[in-house]
Amino acid sequence: MTGAPAGSTDARPLGRTLIDTFTKGWSKADVATILSVFTDDAVFLETPFAEPMTGHDAIRTYWADVPYHQSEITASSGEIYAAGPWFSTEFKVLFRRRRTGEWVEARGALFCETAGDKISEMRMYWQRR
Repeated sequence: MTGAPAGSTDARPLGRTLIDTFTKGWSKADVATILSVFTDDAVFLETPFAEPMTGHDAIRTYWADVPYHQSEITASSGEIYAAGPWFSTEFKVLFRRRRTGEWVEARGALFCETAGDKISEMRMYWQRR
């Protein structure tokens, strides 16, 4: 048997659009663009053991620090893998710390669940050096 099961939708195109918008927002330290990919009641986990942040206000609070701490940001993502309403991708971000001038590279994976045309849950797994 080949192809997707009857009635299923390929989430890869939506995932690509959402992640491209997300990484564009991160690269420009544009919190409004980052928030635009999330549902109003979305859940965001920065790391596997972090407390979940729920809703735009909580997610905005987390990402609002980016313009104050990161500069010269380049965020990119890899291929999208999808199953049902879930999609995942690898990501890489390179930025300069504003306070020290030190370059930081972080790599990781994003696991997202969608509701409609937005992300309802995003889990980040990452490591920086």
